Amino acid sequence: MSEDRELEALKARRLAEMRKNIASQSQKQEKTQAAAQPSYREIVISHLGYRGMEVLQNAESQFPNEAKMVIDRLGQLFQTGEINEEIDGGQLLALFRSVGIHVRMQTKINIEQDGKFVSLSDKLSKTDENENI
Repeated sequence: MSEDRELEALKARRLAEMRKNIASQSQKQEKTQAAAQPSYREIVISHLGYRGMEVLQNAESQFPNEAKMVIDRLGQLFQTGEINEEIDGGQLLALFRSVGIHVRMQTKINIEQDGKFVSLSDKLSKTDENENI
């Protein structure tokens, strides 16, 4: 009888080890599958066009929580195939503004003067200096 008990105890230990190994293998598989799938942000970045990354970076630095929600939703739409086209900076900026996130962008106006492009602020400062003389 003692042999039966020992045999049952060995079977129980072996069964517990096998369950533990199966559980750890499934966890490893889940981790590798999760690592293989790109994040929503990476999906959105892959679909950004001209100046899109600049708008995205400004939005994330100015409104981190709100931008993450918009980017996650946009990534879901790309992943499901509801949106297939490339999004440029102007379209992304319009999207953020349409949901109430007013992302501030640095703007610069250039004017052609003597075959060169000069910023408007430089042009105005030069005319102010000429007027003072």
